[in-house]
Amino acid sequence: MSTEEKALNFIEQIIEEDLKNGLSTSKLRFRFPPEPNGYLHIGHASAIALNFGLGIDYKAPVNLRFDDTNPAKEEQEFVDSIKRDVQWLGYQWAEERYASDYFQQLYDWTIDFIKKGKAYVDSQSSEEMAIQKGTPSTPGTDSPYRNRSVEENLDLFERMEAGEFEEGTHILRAKIDMKSTNMLMRDPIMYRILHKHHHRTGDQWCIYPMYDWAHGESDYLEQISHSFCTLEFLPHRELYDWFWIKFMIQN
Repeated sequence: MSTEEKALNFIEQIIEEDLKNGLSTSKLRFRFPPEPNGYLHIGHASAIALNFGLGIDYKAPVNLRFDDTNPAKEEQEFVDSIKRDVQWLGYQWAEERYASDYFQQLYDWTIDFIKKGKAYVDSQSSEEMAIQKGTPSTPGTDSPYRNRSVEENLDLFERMEAGEFEEGTHILRAKIDMKSTNMLMRDPIMYRILHKHHHRTGDQWCIYPMYDWAHGESDYLEQISHSFCTLEFLPHRELYDWFWIKFMIQN
């Protein structure tokens, strides 16, 4: 893309700076990552146009990735509808991907997180967790289960995966900072138990990764060069980066 033909917006400026600093154009890869839990609305059009438009401008592939981590709300009908809408807008994706493609890899990486003391199984009720998490103006307090041993966490998490427990009895949380000013950084949930049928994986899994854990690691697996989010996801960026940094350290 010629930078002399038009003024660059701030996103294009970031990409151009990365290219100037040595990023090869062959490494550029974008994605549109909807959750298949409903029909697209007009607000999605800007995200679609942004990502696919960058793909056109830079002659780079754009994946259509469905972040299908919540079988309680997601259906194949929504997948089909989203694909039709993207094509109706005139775009074609390079690869069709799903977060569920990576469930086994995410699980394996989570086991490593637990072994390194970066995640723990919490057995509080949702009401207890809400109180313990604090408020935007008051810090949270540590869960009474935060210092479980690695061995106990591994045992409980593997039993969660095996389907031994009812929904709501245990969750897996990342061990970050219960006093963070960003509420999302206060030991966020990584996995919860859901005995629900998944539209792609069927009944293979009864624990499912949370969006924030699956999203960034899916970007990594697809080698996405630039991850764009709309403003409502801005507080999630700090968590996205934390997972990436901790993942890179362990690997």
